[in-house]
Amino acid sequence: MTRDEQLIEELRQRDERFGALYAAHQDYDRQLQRLVRKSYLTAAEELEEARLKKLKLSLKDEMYVMLQEYARSRN
Repeated sequence: MTRDEQLIEELRQRDERFGALYAAHQDYDRQLQRLVRKSYLTAAEELEEARLKKLKLSLKDEMYVMLQEYARSRN
């Protein structure tokens, strides 16, 4: 397990908000993977794919900030 993976796991266990963000990020990823596996996307599915990517990225950005703050507080 890498240092980053260890920090993520620690923060997931210690911070309820981070855990919820992580779970939502994983859920968006699963939804995106279902769309990616399709050979053809309808217009609505293409919009949904773009929406999910934006949501996932937003969560990732928020988790990154939290992770950086947590890592600094440990030092």
